[in-house]
Amino acid sequence: MPATSEYPRTCVPGRSSAARVSSSHAATFQSVAAEAGISVRLIQYYFGAKRDLMLATHRAVMEDWGRGFAEALGALGPDAAPREVIRAVSLGLIPLDDVRHQDNLVFAAFHAANLTGNTVTSEEMMGAPRYLITSFTEQLRRERPGETGARALELDAELIVLAVTGISQAVLAGGTTRETAVELLDHLLDRVFTGE
Repeated sequence: MPATSEYPRTCVPGRSSAARVSSSHAATFQSVAAEAGISVRLIQYYFGAKRDLMLATHRAVMEDWGRGFAEALGALGPDAAPREVIRAVSLGLIPLDDVRHQDNLVFAAFHAANLTGNTVTSEEMMGAPRYLITSFTEQLRRERPGETGARALELDAELIVLAVTGISQAVLAGGTTRETAVELLDHLLDRVFTGE
């Protein structure tokens, strides 16, 4: 079996079926192959086990988000203020359109799989949040270079990441609107950056 980094992108389930794959014991290679329009043998060749398919699906969504972040940050330019950078990345995480809604459903399914012990571990899922916390901490350090408490910067960064996660879940569940989600993010960033 080849390394999963070598699989063709067409073997990874589309967003509409990725959540079913990650959350359902009943999802099969046959159902994934049928939706992708490829042979079951190709799926089996590249992934071997459902766990490998799930991790590849997770990685594909992360890569899509990374490209979206790069575009948003490129549009801001190299001299973007830290608040603008954090806001742009955070907006890219919140399900403000149908594509991001599907991506968030995939992550919710992975979270559920993790909570129920369905083949994916917490450690395998925490790379992206840790990266965001580190990135946001660096942006906050740029904004507040004289602040001596490094832990306070890390806590503020983690607060933003966890709040964005919660806001995203609320949008998915219908607990808040997309418009209110943006207001909540801006309110949080106002509190973190200006204390207002």
